[in-house]
Amino acid sequence: MAVPLPHWLIRLIIRLFPNRFSIARLSKVPVLGNLIDLAFFDKDQLMFVPKVIDLDASFGDPESMPLPYALAEYFVNVAEHHWVMNFCICRVSSGCSEYPRELGCLFLGEASQRIDPSLGRKVTREEALEHLRRCREAGLVHLVGRNKLDSLWLGVRPAERLLTICNCCPCCCLWKIIPDLSVKIRRKIVKMPGVEVRVDGARCSGCGTCTGVCFVNAISIEGGRAVIGSECRGCGRCAESCPHDAISVTINDSEYLREATSRISSAVDL
Repeated sequence: MAVPLPHWLIRLIIRLFPNRFSIARLSKVPVLGNLIDLAFFDKDQLMFVPKVIDLDASFGDPESMPLPYALAEYFVNVAEHHWVMNFCICRVSSGCSEYPRELGCLFLGEASQRIDPSLGRKVTREEALEHLRRCREAGLVHLVGRNKLDSLWLGVRPAERLLTICNCCPCCCLWKIIPDLSVKIRRKIVKMPGVEVRVDGARCSGCGTCTGVCFVNAISIEGGRAVIGSECRGCGRCAESCPHDAISVTINDSEYLREATSRISSAVDL
């Protein structure tokens, strides 16, 4: 039976969205942080899919290796249930004018069938894959995994039967709050296994273009050159935007896709 979704809750989320950074910082408060983790992030496992990659030639024929977005397509292909939202709540909440607000999350798994039908629609496997393709063409980045927050605001259970494929823009993504979250929580949102982001110091001019597109504030300019910090989630936007091709995103593990699917599969039952 579908769980009626309180639409007042969506209105509340939209109203509170600009304050998400202050709310996230509460997770760093002793005791309160543990309660926030248990209530909203318990057992989460989320992984960003890089947009721009350079597969290591030592793996053999790089052209024969699956591209990172195959992670999202793998779960679409194994899932029995597929649901596309009519909107992205992050972009709607922020009034985004840079990226399509109508390209919302793709939800997979049995729990997705309990989402309020006024918020989206059930789609076929082929339609789900086409939705992901449209999102990539629009410049959005996939975030794949178990996200308890989605099961809460959508009012569906159980959380372990819902897999989220979020399609994020750099300006409005909820996960810009990563640097403001407690270490325990932000460690649940990771880069794909084997992904490394490097700066070529000889090419970098220190122009700062990359700092403007990094949604987790992982890049700083030091000594006139870009420096990638530990908060990097390997989305690849910096490499894509660099006017001097000074940043590269490399996958150095030929088993990266197998390891990535294994990690997420351990958290979600499709």
